[in-house]
Formats: sequence, structure tokens, C-alpha cells
Amino acid sequence: MGGSRLAIIIPAYREAASIGRVVEAARAHGDVIVVDDCSPDATGPLAANAGATVVRNEVNRGYDGTLSRGFEEAARLGFSHAVTMDADGEHDPATLVHFRRLLLEEAVPLVLGVRPRKQRLAEVVMGWYVRARFGVRDILCGMKGYDLALWRANGGFDHSDSIGTELAINSLRRGEVFRQVPVPGTRRRDAPRFDRRFRANMRIFAALIRTMRGTLGPQPAE
Repeated sequence: MGGSRLAIIIPAYREAASIGRVVEAARAHGDVIVVDDCSPDATGPLAANAGATVVRNEVNRGYDGTLSRGFEEAARLGFSHAVTMDADGEHDPATLVHFRRLLLEEAVPLVLGVRPRKQRLAEVVMGWYVRARFGVRDILCGMKGYDLALWRANGGFDHSDSIGTELAINSLRRGEVFRQVPVPGTRRRDAPRFDRRFRANMRIFAALIRTMRGTLGPQPAE
């Protein structure tokens, strides 16, 4: 299955309404791995019917844990690169053509999506800091592309509940080359599946504090 070299990792929780069409569109650009975070609806079966490899969490692991599971599966299947994207259709799958070209043809190790708008106050505040520190315009965009060598160097995708930013930020700290890609899409009208607004803001502020302290990633045992 890893013949395409590119895995498209989609974390999903209660996304039966959109997952089928997202998978079908994404499959034009790589092999799709959907990680179903114990959805109570038909998210997993619909993703499988659309052509995705589906793994289901035994217990609810949340956004970062679900993405971590996706990277583990991509590595197990022998992929060399991965792109993460959301299951709700907010990220236009057509954008994957640019991620694929940069990752596989131009050998850029880190490709970061840039949305036309930020949804939460905490995203704006964290965005200011990360842009000033690293020159990245939208570190919290869920559409990112990686050479899996970065994942191995980081010892995994996430160790610190980073809202999907740890691997990218630690790669930036090491001076990895990166490119940014505009990610158009349709903003979802209902509530995000993985986090409600207040809790999401608190988690983003916590991730920002860890970023400023340089403590994203595995922590030494006390």
C-alpha cells in the first residue's frame, strides 16, 4: 500500500456527514488513513467504503492522540511522507496536489497550510508569536505535510497535547526547511468535533506557553 509514498492522515470523530466525500477526493493524491476516535456513528464504515484504510481507537484519544495513531499506522505501512487534514471538509482536498509536489518532487521536509482566517482568539495570539519567532503564518492549521524522518527525529507526533503543533514547531527549532501553502476551504457551521470553543482556547493558550518555554515534546523523568 505504501507504493504512493504519501499517506493522507485524517482524524475523525462523528463525521459521517462528510467523511465519504473527503476520502474520495483525497484519494486522488495519496493513500488515505482515517483514524476513527470511537465515533458513535458510521464514520469508520463510511470511510472504509470510500476507500480509506481505517483504524479505530480502542478508547477516545482526542485530536493529538488520534493523529499520533495515524502517524504510527503510516510508518507501519511503509510510507515516507504524510499530510494531515480534517475530516469535516473545511480543507479543500484539491490543495493536496501542492503538498504532494513539495514533499515528493521538491523534497521539502515540512509543508504548512495557511487558512484564510483564524477561528479563535487564542489562535490569533499564538499565531502572532509563532510568526514572529519562526516566520510561520498559521501554525494551527490542521493541514500540514511531513517527511516522516521528522516524525522519527521527534520520537513521535505529539507528547504534550499541542493541538497538532509539536512536530512542526520542534522541526522549525531544528532549522528544517519549510514551505507554506494557502489552504482554501469552507468553514464548518456546527461545533468542532474534537473540542468546544472555550476548552479549545484554553488548550491553545497552554500550547503557546509550552512553545514559548521550549517544552513541547518528551519531558525528562523527574
